Parts: sequence; C-alpha cells; structure tokens
Amino acid sequence: MKRCDHSPVWAQLQAHFAASGRGFDLREAFAADAGRFEALSFEAPELFADLSKNRVDGATLALLLQLARDCGLEARRDELLAGAPVNHTEGRAVLHTALRAPAGAASPFNAEVQASLDAMLAFAQSVRRGERGEITDVVHIGIGGSDLGPAMVVQALEADRLPGLRLHFVSNVDGHDLAPVLRQLDARHTLFVIASKTFTTQETLANAQAAKAWFLAAGGTDVARHFVATSSNTAAAAAFGIDTAFGFWDWVGGRYSLWSVIGLPIAIAVGAENFRALLAGAHAMDQHFASTPLERNLPVLLGLLDLWYRNFHGFTSRSVAPYHQGLRRLPAYLQQLEMESNGKGVDLEGQALPYGTSPVVWGEAGTNGQHAYFQMLHQGTDVVPVEFIAVKHPRHGASGELAERLADQHRKLLANCLAQSQALMQGKTAAEALTEKAPTASATLDREVLARHRSFPGNRPSTTLVLEALTPRSLGALIALYEHRVFVSGALWGINSFDQWGVELGKALCNQLLPRFESRDAMGLDGSTAGLLARLSA
Repeated sequence: MKRCDHSPVWAQLQAHFAASGRGFDLREAFAADAGRFEALSFEAPELFADLSKNRVDGATLALLLQLARDCGLEARRDELLAGAPVNHTEGRAVLHTALRAPAGAASPFNAEVQASLDAMLAFAQSVRRGERGEITDVVHIGIGGSDLGPAMVVQALEADRLPGLRLHFVSNVDGHDLAPVLRQLDARHTLFVIASKTFTTQETLANAQAAKAWFLAAGGTDVARHFVATSSNTAAAAAFGIDTAFGFWDWVGGRYSLWSVIGLPIAIAVGAENFRALLAGAHAMDQHFASTPLERNLPVLLGLLDLWYRNFHGFTSRSVAPYHQGLRRLPAYLQQLEMESNGKGVDLEGQALPYGTSPVVWGEAGTNGQHAYFQMLHQGTDVVPVEFIAVKHPRHGASGELAERLADQHRKLLANCLAQSQALMQGKTAAEALTEKAPTASATLDREVLARHRSFPGNRPSTTLVLEALTPRSLGALIALYEHRVFVSGALWGINSFDQWGVELGKALCNQLLPRFESRDAMGLDGSTAGLLARLSA
C-alpha cells in the first residue's frame, strides 16, 4: 500500500487546504447549502451519522476518497479481512472480524472459532444457572485489552444483565483497586476470572495471586471451582490451581479481544443470546466496511476525516462525548484502541514519518463533561473536534411516575447533546453578547470588555452518531465502527496499527528496577531515577 504523502493526491489536498480548507466556515457552508445535512448524513448498521458539522465539503471529500483509492486502501482492507499477515512486525494475521462471523461463514478459522465460542458460552450459562454453586459475584482480573473491553461492554449493557449477579473488574496492580472489591465478597459465592493470554502478565498475576491468598484465608478450599482462566497457557493456569481455561489464537490482539473468550464476563453478565447479538452487530458493521462503496462507507469516511483534521488542520486531539451513562467507559476504551494502534512514529519500512499520526482521544459522558471541560472546547485556544453519541430510546426499565420522570430527563439529555454541537458550530459574536444581560457579571466592568469575555468563536467541528437504543447489537456495531476507522487512518499513514512495541520498554525497565527496591542498589541509574528510588524505598 502506498503511504498517503507518496500519492500525488496529497499535494492536491495541500493546495485545496491552502485555498479553501484553512478558512472553511461551517456557518457559511450551511447558509449556502440548504441540503448540507442530507448530503453529509450517512447510514450504517445500527447507526446514523451526521458529518455536516465538519469542516468538509464535496470537493474535500472527493479528494480524500481519491487519496484512499490511490493509496490502495480497498486492497489493504481486503487483506485484513482475508487473514493476510498485516501485522508484519510480528508476522501475524489480525482476525478479530473472524471472531464475530456466524457459523458456516466463509471466514478464516470458522469451525475453530465456533467451537471456542460454544464452549465459552456454555460455561457462562452454567454459571448463570448456578451449576457451579450459588455465585453472586464475578471478579474479572485482567489489564489493558483484557479489561477495558469487557468492563466497558458490561457497563453499557446494564439493562440486559442478570439480576442479583454482580460483576467487578480489577486491573491496576495498585492494591487499592483489588482490596475494596474483596471487602464486598463472600468466598463461597465468588468466581474469579483471570484473563491473561500468556498467564504471565505482571499486574494480572499479582492480583490473581492476592485474590487466591484472600480466597484461601477466607475459608475457600476449591480453587479450581472458584477460579477460571481465559488463557492459552494451560500449564501455567494449572500450576496456579485452575483446571478450566479457555484459550485463543495469536491473531487475537488484546485491544480487539472482547469478541473472543476474553468476553467471558460479558457472556456471564448478559447471557449467550445477548453475547451473540453483540457479535452479530459487529459482523453487520464488518460487512458494511467490506462491501459498501467508499463514498458511503462510514468507517472509511471517519478515518479520512481524522486524517484531514490531523495532517491538514493540525488538530492534535479529539473528544468523545457519549450522551448515555452506560457508555461512560467508552472514551477510555477508545484511548487504547486508537492510541495504542496508531501512536506510531515510523512507517511499515521503519522510516520516520514526516506528519502526525494518532490524535489524543479523551472524553467523558454527557452531561458531566459539560460541567468539566467543555469550557475549553467552546472558548479555548485549541480547536478540538468533538464526537457526540446520542441514543434515541432509553432502556431504564422503570414504570409508573418514575418512568415518566426519567423520560423527561432523557429529553433533557438529548437537548443538551444537540445544544452543545450547535453552540460549538454557531458560536456567539461580541455584538450579540452586547445585546444580552449577564446577571452574574460585575456591574463595574465595561460592557464591551464583558462582551468579549462572553463571545464564542464558533466554527468548531463535531460529528454526531445516533443509535436507536443501546442494545447488544447496536453496541457491537458501534465498537466495530471504531475498530475499522482506526485501521483506515493507520493504513493511509502507512503504519502497523496492530503492534505495540511502545509498551515494552517500560515493562522491561520495571523488571530491572523491582529488585532494586530491596537492594537499594542505584548503580548505573540516571540521577533522577536513583534519587526517586532512594526516596521511595527508604
């Protein structure tokens, strides 16, 4: 695949940006085109996307699509889906899409995937039916992709969870993560799920050993009945005392693993039918990505938009604002998905890149974010594109007067979502501010000075994604949308989105430093690390 800046279209985009992109004004664009919303709205499985509040027009999109084609994006996509070793630095295929293909599909490893899925779901159902004793609490111990995906999905699907079964997620090696969870538990009624592909992850194994020690001290006797592993290292799991371990393949990357047996806590929480619906929603988005023309292919359009903002406008971050409390962990999940995938500085040939790659991804659930960081989005010196996610129909499960009150609150939630994207685009001039009263303003402040304080630049871009309801199927589609979007931008940047060598150095240095806390030997360390070691180990 051709790197984006090696295409002649790159120079055309630079010229286009200089001529009209840099000074693009959303307010003028809407005033000049009554059909802008219709032209820049797109449908995908379970999703509606409004891209009209972005700094693009037909000419910009045409050039970006031309760039994608000239760089061979479609061929690269097909290689990914066919199981080619696109993770070339590790010599691996990347087949998370195969994990959600239905039984009998012409998909790589389909028979093995279905057998693994059936076994995992059968075990989850046995826990739900009480066949492993009365289980009231499930503690999932993992980190990174083995934690962020399952934790996010279980929170999002709260409306589908089995009543009376509590799910806990522990990831941080800091004991302050594990200890308060253990204080809530009864060893007789607790199941621990240890999620580590190799069963060697430092943080996960430390927490697992601490949980086992707690279990035995609390009177537990049957480790094999109360501990299960999602790991391919069955020998290490057996040495720990676990005889039920669900393995998976080396082509399942950590941040793409919730669709595999790593999703066991999801299956326990919501059941086999809902887990299959989650997979089905993701598969529907896979098919959309695989076969929809680029002009209407939502992951492709979002990936191109990311490139346009990062490499031409120079925007360095993107805020994700899901207006649904169930999606409150989605920004954290997307941080790993995007920044671990595309936070790279060299291309596939190991050559330094002359342009920026992954933006910083951050956010908070609406309306909480409005009362935290939206001030900067509206009036700060940096332009930050915002991604709003709205859910049309709530699933509170309430009845009577409470249901009516919560329905009214949902309308308020949606009104806030729309108002924020409208305000970011429209802004407010100082002249408009002069015509308004500001009850909390100082009476001694000059009116024109006050008006400048109360003006908003506007023309700040946003995307709005709309789900009819937050269900297993729509959530699966939403996650898959983001996965493919990250692939698109990474492919155009010419990087490997599927390794994570940047994580390795810190791990290696940690293993070297750990014994020094006992020996207090600072030989060979830099002055800062030596000084901090002395202070922390004294």
